[in-house]
Amino acid sequence: MKIRSFIFLGFLIFCFVLIMTIASTTKAGSYNGTDIALAVLHDPSTLVSSYYEDSDPTNQFRQRVILDSLGILSPTDGDSFAILSTGIAGATPVTTDSEDPGSERGTWFGPISPGPSGPFDYAKLVLNLKVPPGMHNVSFDLQFFSMEYPDYVGTVYNDKVNVTVISPSKGVKYYQFDVNSGYFVMKSRDIPGTGFDLFAVRWSWWQHKWVPTSPGGVDTVTTTPYWSDDAGASALITRVYPVSPNETITIIFEIRDVGDNQLDSAVFIDNIRFSGYGCPEVKATKTWQDLNGDTLQPGDRIKYTVTLSNIGNVSLPDNPGYEFEDPIPDNTSFVPGSIYCSSGTCTYLSDENKIVWSGSLPKESSVLITYEVDVYSNLTNTSIISNQGILYWDKDEDGTNEATELTDDPSIDDGIDQDGDGETWDDDPTIAIVLLEDLSELSEDFSDDTPGAGASESFYGFNWFTTSFSDDCGYFGVAGGYYYSTSKSFKVQVRSNMGKMYWNYSLSWLISDLNISYWEVYFACGNSSEDADLIISFKDSEENDILKLRFDYESTGSDLPDNFAPCLYYMNKDGGWV
Repeated sequence: MKIRSFIFLGFLIFCFVLIMTIASTTKAGSYNGTDIALAVLHDPSTLVSSYYEDSDPTNQFRQRVILDSLGILSPTDGDSFAILSTGIAGATPVTTDSEDPGSERGTWFGPISPGPSGPFDYAKLVLNLKVPPGMHNVSFDLQFFSMEYPDYVGTVYNDKVNVTVISPSKGVKYYQFDVNSGYFVMKSRDIPGTGFDLFAVRWSWWQHKWVPTSPGGVDTVTTTPYWSDDAGASALITRVYPVSPNETITIIFEIRDVGDNQLDSAVFIDNIRFSGYGCPEVKATKTWQDLNGDTLQPGDRIKYTVTLSNIGNVSLPDNPGYEFEDPIPDNTSFVPGSIYCSSGTCTYLSDENKIVWSGSLPKESSVLITYEVDVYSNLTNTSIISNQGILYWDKDEDGTNEATELTDDPSIDDGIDQDGDGETWDDDPTIAIVLLEDLSELSEDFSDDTPGAGASESFYGFNWFTTSFSDDCGYFGVAGGYYYSTSKSFKVQVRSNMGKMYWNYSLSWLISDLNISYWEVYFACGNSSEDADLIISFKDSEENDILKLRFDYESTGSDLPDNFAPCLYYMNKDGGWV
């Protein structure tokens, strides 16, 4: 059990409250935080300055991380987002030392139980931004996660995230989401891969295995799904605040432990942008999850998660007709009883085979809708499951829903502007591929690529592999005349002044919970008559190094030009080449 101290005498409780008002934090280090700012800003040119500090005594700033994906999380704008945490940001899972099963105490940087005056673990990001001409509001996307839920809701262990927006013309505005007053519309089962998808278990000596148990105190938890959800999250929330054109504003994001430094909480931050003021503005996102895991196959069950947000400053009423409609995709059937919505009224219309929702969207708020479908078990061909809902809303505030917004899969930008707004990133259908058997590998042999350009490879029309291209001062691209299994290959002749070149892999449409077991590439080395090296870095989705290889051309004699031969090295864990 989590050890806490409670003071029952009235006078001491009064003193406790006074002390809490001046509770300290464990401050360890700081830096300018520009990398975080650039990861979450829609328009980097609005950045004047930034600052970051946290409690990590190693000065590695492990309480913040910049990612392009984490489980079901993906950027809501651009290709990156940030997470701030009271523990180690981005840890999977957020147990002590990321053990699974492990203790839900997580990571603490100050004393584990410092008392009512702290110091408490925290992370803080400060952004000073220049409001562009004509813009009257600033918005940002947040999502709060906490291991304090559900055990410690209503107690002093009230971890929280605070956002302060300081505008010279509009004053100081605050937003707070905490354990006690927060609206946890997601449980562990709804947030796979985030590190907070944890379930309480106990060891059964009789059964000789871990079994689920009701959350209570500091539990042993595991990512293996059970009924014993032991963490929670809010929906993705978009907040909007008024500002004035051309002024410099300050936004402060801070997450902190309260009561003690046990049990981690975290906040997702992205899509800080300036826009118009005084009107409703909506966005709709939709993602999918294969509840059976691995690649999607006939008979599998898909869970769809829809988030409808009003990021404007005017509430949208519940007008006549449905505010949202979502047809059940071809080759699937609705799972009775699986539909859920966090507000309003949602139902499945069997005669029209679609999901509908009616309700209001208050200003600066969101509604979460989830439902499940079963893929037809009798499919005989590889099939595409394509799904896109429509949000109907009252743009001109005349009592009629005359405007529409298509749902968007935030992990995809197909380059097509379906809604005619001039943007391609905000209207992508949610697509999954049904395979008749497990897909063991995807291959690119460059046979259908064009020499003198970058490479790309698709699977049923979806690009899963693309590369950058350069022929300036060297060459990085498809070439003829060099081959292994086909008449074309990918030639790498890069120089130090060319910058970094990339091979990019995009597989979210193929599998909802990506788990790649190996990566293979064939290299062939040409002749060289001078010292040279090529370093190849393999990185995961969090930009952590997996492996580094170095190809060196080293002298073998004195007779030019054939006295240099390739040698292969790898970097060991101590940073040396072997």
